[in-house]
Amino acid sequence: MVRRYVGIDPSTKTGIVVLDEDGEVWEADEIVREGKDPDRMISLLDEVSSRLLPSDIVCIEDFAYAQANQMALLGGIGWGIRMMLRRRGIQYYEVATGQLKNFAGAKGNCGKEELILPIYELWKFKNSSDNVRDAFVLAQICLAIYESPKLFKYQQDVITKIKARGSDLKCLKPSQPRSKQSAATKRKRQSSSL
Repeated sequence: MVRRYVGIDPSTKTGIVVLDEDGEVWEADEIVREGKDPDRMISLLDEVSSRLLPSDIVCIEDFAYAQANQMALLGGIGWGIRMMLRRRGIQYYEVATGQLKNFAGAKGNCGKEELILPIYELWKFKNSSDNVRDAFVLAQICLAIYESPKLFKYQQDVITKIKARGSDLKCLKPSQPRSKQSAATKRKRQSSSL
C-alpha cells in the first residue's frame, strides 16, 4: 500500500496537496464552496473529507491571527477539519505558520508571495494559489517526518521541533467510547466522595 502524505491549509479557500512516499504530487487543489454558512462550511468539510483515506498522514496549518471578523469563520473551518480527522481516525500534526515558512527556506514572518520562489527553487512546484502552496509545504513536512529525505539544516530544525511536540500527533486511533466502570470501582468512588 502506498503511503500518502497530505498537507491542508484550512481556510474559506482550503488548499490540499497529496504526495506519495517519493514526493510525487498526486493532487494539488484549492477547495472553494459558495453559499451561506453553515451550509458552505459543511460542504467544504465534506469535500476535504472525501479526498482523504484512513491511512493518510496529514500536516495541517495551525491557527494564525486573522482580522477579528474572520477569526470565528477560520476557527470554525479549522476546528471542523480537525474534528473530521479525529472522527475518521486520521493522524495529523499541527504546524505553525512560521515553521511552514522556515521549512521552505523563508523567514517565519515573510509574506505569502515571498514563498513562491523558495518553493520553486526547492521542489520545482508552482501554483497560483497561496493556499495550495502552503498545503504543498505542509505535505513536504509530513513526508520529511516519515521518509527522512535529505534535508537542509533549517528543515531538520523544523522537523525536530515538530517531533519534539509529540503531543501534536493527533488521532493515533479513532476516539473510543469510554469503557464501563466496574461496579466495585463505582462503589469505591461513591464512598470516597461521601
